[in-house]
Amino acid sequence: MKFTTIPTALACVMGLAAPALAQSDIHRPECVAPANPGGGFDLTCRVAQTGLQSHVTDPVQVTFMPGGIGAVAFNQFNTNRSDDGSAIVAFSTGSLLNIITGKYGAFDENSVRWVATAGADFGAVVVRADSEYQSLKDVMDDLAADPQSVVVGAGGSVGSQDWMKGALLMREAGGTPMQMRYVAFDGGGDAIASLLGGSIEVYTGDVGEMVPYLDSGDMRILATLAPERLDPPFDQIPTAKEQGYDVEWTILRGFYMGGETSDEDYAKWVDAFEAAYATEEFAKVQTERGLLPLNIAGDELSASIQERVKMLREVATEAGLIQ
Repeated sequence: MKFTTIPTALACVMGLAAPALAQSDIHRPECVAPANPGGGFDLTCRVAQTGLQSHVTDPVQVTFMPGGIGAVAFNQFNTNRSDDGSAIVAFSTGSLLNIITGKYGAFDENSVRWVATAGADFGAVVVRADSEYQSLKDVMDDLAADPQSVVVGAGGSVGSQDWMKGALLMREAGGTPMQMRYVAFDGGGDAIASLLGGSIEVYTGDVGEMVPYLDSGDMRILATLAPERLDPPFDQIPTAKEQGYDVEWTILRGFYMGGETSDEDYAKWVDAFEAAYATEEFAKVQTERGLLPLNIAGDELSASIQERVKMLREVATEAGLIQ
Protein backbone atom coordinates (compact mmCIF):
# COMPACT_ATOMS: atom_id res chain seq x y z
CA MET A 1 0.00 0.00 0.00
CA LYS A 2 1.31 3.49 -0.75
CA PHE A 3 0.18 7.09 -0.71
CA THR A 4 1.01 8.46 -4.13
CA THR A 5 2.18 12.05 -4.29
CA ILE A 6 3.49 13.88 -7.36
CA PRO A 7 5.35 17.19 -7.54
CA THR A 8 2.97 19.93 -8.63
CA ALA A 9 4.83 20.86 -11.81
CA LEU A 10 4.99 17.24 -12.96
CA ALA A 11 1.36 16.70 -12.06
CA CYS A 12 0.33 19.66 -14.21
CA VAL A 13 2.27 18.33 -17.20
CA MET A 14 0.86 14.84 -16.79
CA GLY A 15 -2.61 16.23 -16.16
CA LEU A 16 -2.53 17.99 -19.52
CA ALA A 17 -1.02 15.03 -21.31
CA ALA A 18 -3.23 12.23 -20.02
CA PRO A 19 -6.39 12.98 -22.05
CA ALA A 20 -4.34 13.47 -25.23
CA LEU A 21 -2.65 10.10 -24.83
CA ALA A 22 -5.78 7.99 -24.48
CA GLN A 23 -9.26 7.73 -23.10
CA SER A 24 -10.78 4.44 -21.99
CA ASP A 25 -13.63 3.54 -24.33
CA ILE A 26 -16.24 2.32 -21.85
CA HIS A 27 -19.80 2.17 -23.16
CA ARG A 28 -22.18 4.05 -20.86
CA PRO A 29 -19.91 3.88 -17.79
CA GLU A 30 -21.77 3.57 -14.50
CA CYS A 31 -20.80 3.82 -10.85
CA VAL A 32 -23.20 2.04 -8.51
CA ALA A 33 -23.52 3.46 -4.99
CA PRO A 34 -24.91 0.55 -2.91
CA ALA A 35 -26.98 2.73 -0.57
CA ASN A 36 -29.34 5.70 -0.68
CA PRO A 37 -28.02 9.13 -1.80
CA GLY A 38 -26.05 11.27 0.62
CA GLY A 39 -23.65 8.87 2.31
CA GLY A 40 -20.11 7.61 1.83
CA PHE A 41 -20.88 5.37 -1.16
CA ASP A 42 -22.46 8.33 -2.94
CA LEU A 43 -19.34 10.37 -2.18
CA THR A 44 -17.12 7.59 -3.56
CA CYS A 45 -19.01 7.43 -6.85
CA ARG A 46 -18.88 11.23 -7.20
CA VAL A 47 -15.07 10.98 -7.08
CA ALA A 48 -15.20 8.60 -10.06
CA GLN A 49 -17.79 10.70 -11.88
CA THR A 50 -15.77 13.92 -11.59
CA GLY A 51 -12.24 12.56 -11.44
CA LEU A 52 -12.52 10.40 -14.58
CA GLN A 53 -14.12 13.05 -16.80
CA SER A 54 -11.02 13.47 -18.97
CA HIS A 55 -10.15 9.76 -19.00
CA VAL A 56 -13.29 8.03 -20.29
CA THR A 57 -15.08 8.69 -23.56
CA ASP A 58 -18.56 8.98 -21.99
CA PRO A 59 -19.57 10.60 -18.68
CA VAL A 60 -19.81 8.28 -15.67
CA GLN A 61 -23.40 8.02 -14.45
CA VAL A 62 -24.10 7.47 -10.75
CA THR A 63 -26.93 5.10 -9.80
CA PHE A 64 -28.12 3.83 -6.42
CA MET A 65 -28.75 0.26 -5.30
CA PRO A 66 -29.55 0.32 -1.55
CA GLY A 67 -30.04 -2.78 0.56
CA GLY A 68 -28.16 -4.67 3.23
CA ILE A 69 -25.39 -2.05 3.57
CA GLY A 70 -24.04 -3.14 0.18
CA ALA A 71 -25.20 -6.78 0.21
CA VAL A 72 -27.77 -6.33 -2.56
CA ALA A 73 -25.22 -4.81 -4.94
CA PHE A 74 -22.51 -7.33 -4.02
CA ASN A 75 -24.84 -10.23 -4.78
CA GLN A 76 -26.13 -8.56 -7.96
CA PHE A 77 -22.59 -8.22 -9.30
CA ASN A 78 -21.88 -11.84 -8.46
CA THR A 79 -24.97 -13.12 -10.28
CA ASN A 80 -26.89 -11.13 -12.91
CA ARG A 81 -24.14 -8.57 -13.57
CA SER A 82 -21.02 -10.61 -12.87
CA ASP A 83 -19.64 -9.86 -16.37
CA ASP A 84 -20.84 -6.25 -16.68
CA GLY A 85 -17.84 -4.40 -18.07
CA SER A 86 -19.51 -0.99 -18.02
CA ALA A 87 -20.09 -0.70 -14.26
CA ILE A 88 -18.06 -0.32 -11.11
CA VAL A 89 -19.45 -0.50 -7.57
CA ALA A 90 -18.33 1.63 -4.62
CA PHE A 91 -16.96 -0.13 -1.54
CA SER A 92 -15.24 0.81 1.69
CA THR A 93 -13.41 -0.87 4.54
CA GLY A 94 -16.85 -1.47 6.00
CA SER A 95 -17.76 -3.53 2.94
CA LEU A 96 -14.75 -5.76 3.57
CA LEU A 97 -15.84 -6.18 7.17
CA ASN A 98 -19.33 -7.15 6.03
CA ILE A 99 -17.85 -9.72 3.67
CA ILE A 100 -15.79 -11.46 6.33
CA THR A 101 -18.62 -11.48 8.88
CA GLY A 102 -20.95 -13.19 6.39
CA LYS A 103 -23.33 -10.29 5.81
CA TYR A 104 -22.86 -10.56 2.04
CA GLY A 105 -23.79 -14.24 1.89
CA ALA A 106 -21.74 -16.94 0.23
CA PHE A 107 -19.58 -14.62 -1.87
CA ASP A 108 -16.24 -13.41 -0.51
CA GLU A 109 -13.35 -11.08 -1.34
CA ASN A 110 -12.24 -13.43 -4.13
CA SER A 111 -15.61 -13.28 -5.89
CA VAL A 112 -15.14 -9.83 -7.46
CA ARG A 113 -12.41 -7.90 -9.25
CA TRP A 114 -10.96 -4.98 -7.29
CA VAL A 115 -10.47 -2.04 -9.65
CA ALA A 116 -9.12 1.09 -7.98
CA THR A 117 -9.27 3.37 -4.97
CA ALA A 118 -10.97 6.73 -4.67
CA GLY A 119 -8.82 7.68 -1.67
CA ALA A 120 -8.73 7.27 2.07
CA ASP A 121 -11.11 8.60 4.68
CA PHE A 122 -11.23 8.54 8.47
CA GLY A 123 -13.88 7.96 11.07
CA ALA A 124 -15.49 10.91 12.80
CA VAL A 125 -17.59 11.50 15.91
CA VAL A 126 -20.35 13.88 14.84
CA VAL A 127 -23.16 15.73 16.64
CA ARG A 128 -25.75 18.32 15.68
CA ALA A 129 -24.62 21.94 15.80
CA ASP A 130 -26.89 22.61 18.79
CA SER A 131 -25.91 19.46 20.70
CA GLU A 132 -25.15 19.66 24.42
CA TYR A 133 -22.00 17.67 23.67
CA GLN A 134 -19.27 20.26 23.20
CA SER A 135 -16.32 17.86 23.20
CA LEU A 136 -15.51 14.19 22.83
CA LYS A 137 -14.91 14.12 26.58
CA ASP A 138 -18.55 15.02 27.18
CA VAL A 139 -19.64 12.00 25.14
CA MET A 140 -17.11 9.67 26.75
CA ASP A 141 -18.08 10.77 30.25
CA ASP A 142 -21.72 9.92 29.56
CA LEU A 143 -20.79 6.59 27.97
CA ALA A 144 -18.74 5.74 31.05
CA ALA A 145 -21.47 6.78 33.52
CA ASP A 146 -24.50 5.34 31.69
CA PRO A 147 -24.06 3.88 28.19
CA GLN A 148 -27.81 3.75 27.64
CA SER A 149 -28.08 7.51 28.04
CA VAL A 150 -26.26 8.14 24.74
CA VAL A 151 -28.05 7.22 21.50
CA VAL A 152 -25.40 6.39 18.89
CA GLY A 153 -26.31 5.74 15.28
CA ALA A 154 -24.67 5.14 11.91
CA GLY A 155 -25.10 3.62 8.48
CA GLY A 156 -24.38 0.02 9.37
CA SER A 157 -25.66 -2.86 11.47
CA VAL A 158 -23.94 -4.46 14.46
CA GLY A 159 -20.53 -5.62 13.28
CA SER A 160 -20.22 -2.98 10.53
CA GLN A 161 -17.36 -0.51 10.44
CA ASP A 162 -19.56 2.33 11.72
CA TRP A 163 -20.64 0.11 14.61
CA MET A 164 -16.97 -0.76 15.18
CA LYS A 165 -16.14 2.94 15.62
CA GLY A 166 -18.79 3.25 18.33
CA ALA A 167 -17.69 -0.05 19.86
CA LEU A 168 -14.10 1.18 20.11
CA LEU A 169 -15.31 4.38 21.80
CA MET A 170 -17.44 2.32 24.22
CA ARG A 171 -14.48 0.09 25.06
CA GLU A 172 -12.27 3.13 25.60
CA ALA A 173 -14.92 4.52 27.98
CA GLY A 174 -14.51 1.39 30.10
CA GLY A 175 -17.53 -0.57 28.94
CA THR A 176 -18.24 -3.32 26.43
CA PRO A 177 -19.50 -2.86 22.85
CA MET A 178 -22.78 -4.62 23.59
CA GLN A 179 -23.62 -2.01 26.25
CA MET A 180 -23.81 0.67 23.57
CA ARG A 181 -27.25 1.98 22.64
CA TYR A 182 -26.88 1.76 18.88
CA VAL A 183 -29.35 2.49 16.05
CA ALA A 184 -28.54 1.05 12.61
CA PHE A 185 -29.44 2.75 9.31
CA ASP A 186 -29.12 1.65 5.69
CA GLY A 187 -26.41 4.12 4.73
CA GLY A 188 -24.85 7.33 5.99
CA GLY A 189 -27.46 9.57 4.37
CA ASP A 190 -30.24 8.03 6.46
CA ALA A 191 -28.17 8.27 9.64
CA ILE A 192 -27.36 11.93 9.02
CA ALA A 193 -31.05 12.69 8.46
CA SER A 194 -31.85 11.02 11.79
CA LEU A 195 -29.12 12.97 13.58
CA LEU A 196 -30.48 16.23 12.21
CA GLY A 197 -33.98 15.13 13.12
CA GLY A 198 -33.02 14.33 16.69
CA SER A 199 -33.55 10.56 16.62
CA ILE A 200 -29.91 9.92 17.51
CA GLU A 201 -27.42 12.07 19.43
CA VAL A 202 -24.04 10.90 18.13
CA TYR A 203 -23.18 9.80 14.60
CA THR A 204 -20.07 7.66 14.11
CA GLY A 205 -19.57 8.48 10.45
CA ASP A 206 -16.74 9.48 8.14
CA VAL A 207 -14.92 12.77 7.73
CA GLY A 208 -15.35 12.98 3.95
CA GLU A 209 -19.13 12.84 3.92
CA MET A 210 -19.27 15.77 6.36
CA VAL A 211 -17.96 18.41 3.93
CA PRO A 212 -21.33 19.77 2.66
CA TYR A 213 -22.89 19.64 6.11
CA LEU A 214 -20.07 21.51 7.81
CA ASP A 215 -20.43 24.30 5.26
CA SER A 216 -24.11 24.56 6.14
CA GLY A 217 -23.36 24.70 9.87
CA ASP A 218 -25.83 21.93 10.70
CA MET A 219 -23.31 19.60 12.39
CA ARG A 220 -20.05 19.59 14.34
CA ILE A 221 -17.22 17.03 14.34
CA LEU A 222 -16.03 16.45 17.91
CA ALA A 223 -13.09 14.30 16.84
CA THR A 224 -11.55 12.61 13.85
CA LEU A 225 -10.39 9.01 14.25
CA ALA A 226 -7.17 9.71 12.35
CA PRO A 227 -3.62 9.07 13.57
CA GLU A 228 -2.90 12.82 13.40
CA ARG A 229 -4.67 16.04 12.44
CA LEU A 230 -5.83 16.23 8.87
CA ASP A 231 -5.10 18.93 6.33
CA PRO A 232 -7.51 21.85 5.77
CA PRO A 233 -10.47 22.15 5.97
CA PHE A 234 -10.26 19.66 8.87
CA ASP A 235 -7.08 20.92 10.52
CA GLN A 236 -8.99 22.63 13.33
CA ILE A 237 -10.66 19.38 14.42
CA PRO A 238 -8.75 17.46 17.12
CA THR A 239 -8.19 13.73 16.86
CA ALA A 240 -9.56 11.36 19.48
CA LYS A 241 -5.97 10.45 20.34
CA GLU A 242 -4.91 13.99 21.14
CA GLN A 243 -7.96 14.26 23.41
CA GLY A 244 -6.72 11.25 25.35
CA TYR A 245 -8.69 8.42 23.74
CA ASP A 246 -6.82 5.70 21.86
CA VAL A 247 -9.33 5.22 19.04
CA GLU A 248 -8.43 5.23 15.34
CA TRP A 249 -10.28 4.10 12.21
CA THR A 250 -9.05 4.46 8.63
CA ILE A 251 -11.49 3.91 5.77
CA LEU A 252 -10.39 2.76 2.35
CA ARG A 253 -12.75 3.87 -0.42
CA GLY A 254 -12.73 2.33 -3.87
CA PHE A 255 -14.44 0.28 -6.55
CA TYR A 256 -14.94 -3.33 -7.64
CA MET A 257 -16.45 -5.12 -10.66
CA GLY A 258 -18.13 -8.48 -11.16
CA GLY A 259 -15.83 -11.47 -10.95
CA GLU A 260 -16.48 -12.58 -14.54
CA THR A 261 -15.62 -9.21 -16.10
CA SER A 262 -13.27 -9.67 -19.05
CA ASP A 263 -9.61 -8.71 -18.73
CA GLU A 264 -10.12 -6.14 -21.49
CA ASP A 265 -13.01 -4.38 -19.74
CA TYR A 266 -11.27 -4.54 -16.38
CA ALA A 267 -8.11 -3.01 -17.87
CA LYS A 268 -10.09 -0.08 -19.34
CA TRP A 269 -11.21 1.00 -15.88
CA VAL A 270 -7.81 0.41 -14.30
CA ASP A 271 -6.10 2.42 -17.04
CA ALA A 272 -8.59 5.27 -16.64
CA PHE A 273 -7.96 5.51 -12.91
CA GLU A 274 -4.18 5.26 -13.26
CA ALA A 275 -4.25 8.08 -15.81
CA ALA A 276 -6.43 10.17 -13.49
CA TYR A 277 -4.14 9.57 -10.50
CA ALA A 278 -1.35 11.35 -12.35
CA THR A 279 -3.29 14.60 -12.61
CA GLU A 280 -3.70 17.61 -10.39
CA GLU A 281 -7.42 17.57 -11.17
CA PHE A 282 -7.97 14.20 -9.49
CA ALA A 283 -6.07 15.31 -6.40
CA LYS A 284 -8.32 18.37 -6.24
CA VAL A 285 -11.44 16.18 -6.40
CA GLN A 286 -10.10 14.05 -3.54
CA THR A 287 -9.41 17.14 -1.43
CA GLU A 288 -12.86 18.56 -2.08
CA ARG A 289 -14.40 15.27 -0.94
CA GLY A 290 -12.30 15.12 2.21
CA LEU A 291 -10.16 12.20 1.01
CA LEU A 292 -6.44 11.60 1.21
CA PRO A 293 -4.63 10.45 -1.97
CA LEU A 294 -4.39 6.71 -1.46
CA ASN A 295 -4.06 5.86 -5.15
CA ILE A 296 -3.72 2.19 -6.07
CA ALA A 297 -5.36 0.11 -8.81
CA GLY A 298 -5.37 -3.27 -10.50
CA ASP A 299 -3.13 -6.01 -9.15
CA GLU A 300 -1.66 -3.72 -6.50
CA LEU A 301 -5.11 -3.04 -5.06
CA SER A 302 -6.06 -6.72 -5.20
CA ALA A 303 -2.99 -7.60 -3.14
CA SER A 304 -3.77 -4.80 -0.68
CA ILE A 305 -7.34 -6.08 -0.26
CA GLN A 306 -6.05 -9.53 0.65
CA GLU A 307 -3.82 -8.01 3.35
CA ARG A 308 -6.64 -5.85 4.74
CA VAL A 309 -9.11 -8.72 4.84
CA LYS A 310 -6.62 -10.83 6.77
CA MET A 311 -6.19 -8.06 9.36
CA LEU A 312 -9.94 -7.43 9.64
CA ARG A 313 -10.62 -11.14 10.15
CA GLU A 314 -8.22 -11.10 13.08
CA VAL A 315 -9.89 -8.02 14.62
CA ALA A 316 -13.41 -9.37 14.05
CA THR A 317 -12.47 -12.67 15.65
CA GLU A 318 -11.11 -10.89 18.71
CA ALA A 319 -14.40 -8.92 18.97
CA GLY A 320 -16.41 -12.13 18.79
CA LEU A 321 -18.06 -11.22 15.50
CA ILE A 322 -16.86 -14.40 13.81
CA GLN A 323 -15.72 -17.75 15.12
